[in-house]
Amino acid sequence: MHYKIAMLGFGNVGRATAELFLRKQAELEETYNITFSVTGIATGSRGRAINPAGLDLAKVLTAVQSGQSLEQFSSVPNSDTLEFIKKSGADVLFENSPVNYATGQPAIDHIRCALELGMHVATANKGPVVHAWKELKALAKSKGREFFHESTVMDGAPIFSLFRGALPAAQLLGLRAILNSTTNLILSRMENSESFDEAVKYAQKIGIAETDPSGDVDGWDAAIKIAALATVLMNIPVNPASIDRTGIHGISPEMIAEAKAQGKRYKLICTAERNGSSIRGKVSPELIPMTSPFYSVEGTTSIIQFRTDVLGDLTLIESDPGPHTTAYGLLADFINAVK
Repeated sequence: MHYKIAMLGFGNVGRATAELFLRKQAELEETYNITFSVTGIATGSRGRAINPAGLDLAKVLTAVQSGQSLEQFSSVPNSDTLEFIKKSGADVLFENSPVNYATGQPAIDHIRCALELGMHVATANKGPVVHAWKELKALAKSKGREFFHESTVMDGAPIFSLFRGALPAAQLLGLRAILNSTTNLILSRMENSESFDEAVKYAQKIGIAETDPSGDVDGWDAAIKIAALATVLMNIPVNPASIDRTGIHGISPEMIAEAKAQGKRYKLICTAERNGSSIRGKVSPELIPMTSPFYSVEGTTSIIQFRTDVLGDLTLIESDPGPHTTAYGLLADFINAVK
């Protein structure tokens, strides 16, 4: 089967996804009988391109990396994002626009538009999952399509698909996790005598932290991930604003040194507990002893521990994620959607 793909957002994750599709092109055809063409790519700063016959991904990647506009590749005029989605003629939309913690917009409108047009949708954007998951899943079902979002938490690690496929009839009672790579890297580097500001600058230098790192260091990114997990896996909608949230600004070098002397480490821990028909969520720094599996989680590595009604603690660790692992989550969603 041949599928036409539109990509909304072509930053680090979007480009990594395009590169992965090119690398896996032969394997997709041989193993899954899937061929594809990318008919549309929209960027935040390099314009949009639509070509019903398929864009040359290699040329597009080269152009974007050299700072050129995508308009040169477009054979179809389009004035805004919703028009781009409609004119792309795609079977599948990858929605990777920047996250809006407060409302999930405009990504919700993008996904709603694509589903109404009969497209499958895969996204790495946490906003729509937190603020409109039930609505968008219901819309997808009514259209006979899928709305998947594996890459919204822990990049490409199989969290949502684990419960969707491998753990039938397992009720999630609670979870405990380190989900924000930036804060974990900062705390790890502060243990090696860097100041908070020096560690933040390093994280920004390697592309892990944004120019404004507040979403990470204030705990917002971790909170919205907890909200997404609870909303989907516990089937109880959770607003990130309702989560008890404390960032890592209060962790001083002296506190790091004292913890180290005690054989402990500070980690930004995320928890969610089912409490009847509600969820109690929390994000805050905790002192972790050597006996905990969370103790050895360093740098950008993430960990999540699930507690269910049918198994003991089930722990998943993802080492050193990046745009390439997020891209794999999107590829996996694509395969699972179309197969």
